[in-house]
Amino acid sequence: MVRATGNYFSNDYDSIEILADRISEELGCPITIEDANHRIIAYSRHEDEVDPVRIATIMGRRVPEHVINSLWKSGAIPKLFEIEDPVIIPRIDQVSLGDRVAISVRKHNEVVGFIWAHPKEEFNEEKLMILEEAAKAVKNQLTQYQKRKKETEKSYQEFFWQLLTGHFDRLRDIDNANLQHKLRLAGPLSVIIFDFVQPIHRSLERQADYLAETIQQLPIVARTYDAAQMILLVKVPEIDQSGHLNKFIKNFTAKINERQQIDGIQAAAGSFAENGLHIQKSYKEALHVLKIKQQFPLAASEIYCYEKLGVFQFIEELAKIRRNTSYKNQTIKKLMKYDNDHHSNLLETIFVFLQFDGNMNEAAKALHVHANTLAYRLKRIAEISEIDLKDANEKITLYLDLLIKQLEESDL
Repeated sequence: MVRATGNYFSNDYDSIEILADRISEELGCPITIEDANHRIIAYSRHEDEVDPVRIATIMGRRVPEHVINSLWKSGAIPKLFEIEDPVIIPRIDQVSLGDRVAISVRKHNEVVGFIWAHPKEEFNEEKLMILEEAAKAVKNQLTQYQKRKKETEKSYQEFFWQLLTGHFDRLRDIDNANLQHKLRLAGPLSVIIFDFVQPIHRSLERQADYLAETIQQLPIVARTYDAAQMILLVKVPEIDQSGHLNKFIKNFTAKINERQQIDGIQAAAGSFAENGLHIQKSYKEALHVLKIKQQFPLAASEIYCYEKLGVFQFIEELAKIRRNTSYKNQTIKKLMKYDNDHHSNLLETIFVFLQFDGNMNEAAKALHVHANTLAYRLKRIAEISEIDLKDANEKITLYLDLLIKQLEESDL
């Protein structure tokens, strides 16, 4: 006989772990309870037959990223965010994930977590109803967890902004202020800024938080929002630091575009801070990278890290030096006149050629012309401007002057 709805989990439970075991008993299978970002909050006692994903999830205290990606691709997670009913998820052999039945836990239509059941056999209508009742019982526990988490994040916001704006002069003062927040401020650390262009509303903030938490490539030490920007402080590995930052940034922007259709995000990272005193410097450098990307949308489009800015680190200083002299680059002057007279684009051609360090194939691809066409244009450029394209000094000088020209045009 099926019991009346609401009688399964009517008791008060001392802990969410006890409730997890109670749900497991009613469903006759292991279960896990996660927050909205797939971090493990509680799980039922082990049984003999568990798949590798459950083990990895419990050991790591979160669902592995490759499993989350597979669940998004299969449509399971989008459906969990979309509907309140249980979702039956067939096994995904590519990531060693067994059959699952899951349900989202909601409060006021906002997803605050999930319950994942690991069935030994297909759930009947009664067990699906039990899972729905379990979601109601878990709601208050997860709501309290979410509230505590928000209060914790809110408590360190002012401290984080103090670090970003250089409020402290001594490391000892930072350590004392951090006693209540317990942020992991041992380096190397880097500040990453994601500029969404438009102001970040509450719904977008939740989506950004979700992605930042579920991309498990870099540990996030702290985060905050400022108008259209999400600002992260991340822990960076000792090896291939810029590579890890690039991978994290590209992964984040690609996934938020794929899952939420949010495009046009600009991202930048500052250099590496060894302790809290250097976080302001990293933040300023990330802002500088964003500024450079706005000034040079083509030349700096694939630059994300301050460490990789190269000449862009001091291009504004070079522009000031040029403005204080009467020097005019004759190559630029001659090519501009030729382009105006013949409606050609030799100036763009030489810039792209220099930008790709003389790589004919890459430059031709960027210009959407055949390599032979590019070779012909370069020959004409050499004839018109008398530049020696085999002279590194002449090429570097021309490239810098072309960048300065772009910088001045962007300021108009």
